[in-house]
Amino acid sequence: MREVCRGLGFPEGPIAMDDGSVVLVEIQAGTLTRVRPDGTREVVADCGGGPNGAALGPDGRVYVCNNGGFVWIEDGPFLRAGDVPPDDYRGGSIQAVDLETGSVETLYTACDGEPLKGPNDIVFDAEGGFYFTDLGRRRGRRMDRGAVYYALPDGGGISEIVFPIDTPNGIGLSADEKTLYVAETAGARLWAWDVEAPGRLGAAPHPLFPGRLHYRCAGYERLDSLALDSEGNVCVATLGTGCVTAISPKGRVRAVVPVPEFDLMVTNICFGGPDLRTAYITSSGLGILYQMDWHCPGQPLNFLNR
Repeated sequence: MREVCRGLGFPEGPIAMDDGSVVLVEIQAGTLTRVRPDGTREVVADCGGGPNGAALGPDGRVYVCNNGGFVWIEDGPFLRAGDVPPDDYRGGSIQAVDLETGSVETLYTACDGEPLKGPNDIVFDAEGGFYFTDLGRRRGRRMDRGAVYYALPDGGGISEIVFPIDTPNGIGLSADEKTLYVAETAGARLWAWDVEAPGRLGAAPHPLFPGRLHYRCAGYERLDSLALDSEGNVCVATLGTGCVTAISPKGRVRAVVPVPEFDLMVTNICFGGPDLRTAYITSSGLGILYQMDWHCPGQPLNFLNR
């Protein structure tokens, strides 16, 4: 594993671009940032609040889940989010960023009158719609219930497709788009649903659970964002143990990949390079972007790896 860049303000949402750069968010700084292969970086857009998950859409814009921002705590060399919203918190949103001009358009702030609390991660399907998670907000002793949504990139439609689900975070689709995966942070569980049609999921196997349980961690771990590889492994950034955990389509751990410099906040992974065999990993507590050779290609993403 090789260090690409450090000094980032809690990086997340990496997108490996065709030119070899990685576009990611800096949640602390409120920006969308491009990191070049030599580690130099430039701000693409000022999103404000707390830009979190990001994905390239069918129109070439980057779609950003904005959680509304955090109060930040420095814990020695590590950075982490506090338990209360900042004074300027006004709710969460879905934004679209023009990579050429840096202009930011806010598409959604609510669904059926219910405000978005803390949108977290996003994935596009082949039809051009996108699924996203809303983790909710912590407010000291209180916390929102989370949800999963499906929306259109033109701002013309949004629907809530899973509620309630506690602390939903990473989200991804299987290669055939018949299965939707969501990582639950606090419970360290990976959930799955059958996709019956774009934006429509099959019922959960039991009313007490949000979906079908695909995997559950046994130790002191929490799950963050994810990406799938070409073997169907769900590669989940794992908080607490500072690694990426690769979980097979049958729900078994295939590999555990730690970062070189221990960080509780390993938050995301994406795949890039000419053959999609390069994994980019965000070590957010220390502000580092890593890259490494993966054992197989990553799963191509709609509107990006074509």
